[in-house]
Amino acid sequence: MKVFYSAEHANHSPESFYIWGQIIAFTPDPPARAENILEALKRDSHLVLEAPPYGLRPIAEVHTPEYLEYLQTAWAAWRKAAEPALATGLLTHSGDAYPLIFPVRGVDARYPSSALGRAGYHASDLWMPIGEQSWEAIAASANLAVAAAEAVLMGERSAYALCRPSGHHADKDRGGGNCYLNNAAIAAQHLRSGIGRVAVIDIDSHHGNGTQRIFYDRDDVLFISIHCDPDDCYPYFVGYDQERGEGRGHGYNLNLPLPHHAGDATFLAALETACARIAAYAPDALVVSLGVDGHEADPTDELKVTFDGFSSAGARLGRLGVPTVLVQEGGYNLDTIGSCVTTVLAGFERA
Repeated sequence: MKVFYSAEHANHSPESFYIWGQIIAFTPDPPARAENILEALKRDSHLVLEAPPYGLRPIAEVHTPEYLEYLQTAWAAWRKAAEPALATGLLTHSGDAYPLIFPVRGVDARYPSSALGRAGYHASDLWMPIGEQSWEAIAASANLAVAAAEAVLMGERSAYALCRPSGHHADKDRGGGNCYLNNAAIAAQHLRSGIGRVAVIDIDSHHGNGTQRIFYDRDDVLFISIHCDPDDCYPYFVGYDQERGEGRGHGYNLNLPLPHHAGDATFLAALETACARIAAYAPDALVVSLGVDGHEADPTDELKVTFDGFSSAGARLGRLGVPTVLVQEGGYNLDTIGSCVTTVLAGFERA
């Protein structure tokens, strides 16, 4: 299987993380996530390739112009806005760009001109820090998804994009949950430029709320998500089984929320339901949002899937017999993330 990787991912290295009322000098998404996956892929003798540049056009097919401009200019605007506080010594440095205020539900949200206002307008939560060089990593991550989709369009049975940062929580005009551009949606849309119908299946332990929103009113892209019940799991407000799509997209959105600590049998049963729906839809290509944070050793402690479970999942997806783009999403145990990914890929290739 061709693997697409970019060293640009290391340009995104958040210096802090907000959780439980504190900003701490930690990030769940350090560069080591991608490096550890890369080393595991090399041990399994995968062909690791650089992606040619595809520019902004494939990204702009999914995301709004205002959002793309924001991502490219956010840190510089943030730094300029902080200059008065830096000059007086109130701040020692400006740090990553974080939102201060979010649009209030039920109130028309006018698009602001200020750096602080735009940070809140384009974010769904505080898990979206933007540093001085984050855009380079964000754009490179999306470019990998385009490269993998292009490889499949050119006849490859499958291709894997080692995307970091992840993308499935990103909507058309906002990000969150350590996601900025929706890599899986960008891959799916790029596939649509050359084929008829695409299915997207998200097996990350968190619901792919951004991907759902992007395709919610469309029937040319089927979206399915298997994830921990959002009643007590991020993203909390979306990801329930009654969400079926709207307009032309009604019936083309399927959520399969699972209980905490579901385990292999429950996870694989949901995957079987998902695969039956995919087979009935008969897509020309498949995109897999490959989150491995459901592993039993992941610090999120949510689905408790074993290596055997991930191997079986990869094999079941492979047996669909559909040209497939696999896009990296979550996974936060640095010791196991690489083995989780290669286990899925090995299962897929064995099918």
